[in-house]
Amino acid sequence: MNEDDVLKVTIQGVEGCFHDAAAREYFPGRDLETVPFNTFPDMFEALDSDASLVGIVAIENTIAGSILQNHELLRQHNLKIIGEHKKRISHVLAALPGQKIEDLTEVNSHPMALMQCEIFLRKHPNLKMIESFDTAGSAKEIAEKNLSGHAAVCGELAANLYGLNILEKGIETNKRNFTRFLIVTNSLLAAEIGPKESEINKSSIVFTLPHTGGALSKVLTILSFYDINLSKIQSVPIIGREWEYRFYVDLTFKSFARYHQAIDAVRPLTNELLVLGEYNEFQNQPA
Repeated sequence: MNEDDVLKVTIQGVEGCFHDAAAREYFPGRDLETVPFNTFPDMFEALDSDASLVGIVAIENTIAGSILQNHELLRQHNLKIIGEHKKRISHVLAALPGQKIEDLTEVNSHPMALMQCEIFLRKHPNLKMIESFDTAGSAKEIAEKNLSGHAAVCGELAANLYGLNILEKGIETNKRNFTRFLIVTNSLLAAEIGPKESEINKSSIVFTLPHTGGALSKVLTILSFYDINLSKIQSVPIIGREWEYRFYVDLTFKSFARYHQAIDAVRPLTNELLVLGEYNEFQNQPA
């Protein structure tokens, strides 16, 4: 794929959502065409069926925690992680041009966004909080239906995209709210646009273990021996197999060769082990 070609990126939500903003930050300067989907399963199905697509998917949030559904979707679909991006989630209050806060009677947004901005919104008792399916979708609806008296809690990109006036910025209660996104695509496109081997210093794997004592400890000991750092470990129950779990693990390392030696060493100790992707760790600390 030539860098001048339009890159089609699937997002969950409408244009202007945080997935959209994160994609544009991850691919700066690229000509992007976002392909929106209402749900993550729909997005993954599209990625499976269209080899020209790249996907961006939220995997964890510093407030809400891991998105377990998306861990499982990564395992179930034949895609590769080629990168990650960490984005600060900052909300604005936006309404039609000419509207003031005292003119408003209703504020619309995703329930998580409303919760994250509750202290600010409680200071304005004239605003009745109404849940909707999406932050950017709320902004879009207000603009398209010309809904006076309504405001949206959304990202700055969505407010600007749909021509709304930003009444307040940074209305979220917790300013350390970050979401980690993964960039995924099929194996062929991953080989073309993914990182070079010399750039790879992180991987995501998933494995199951024999239901025996010390099984996980043995795997962790081997990884430590090869100087592999565990930056995250997430267990997910295996449906239909009581008290057995899949382990989703993020590994960081300095030597790609040592990392592969470690994977070869632990594989015989697992019932199954799948490498979800090998990529470059996000380096820039969020502001």
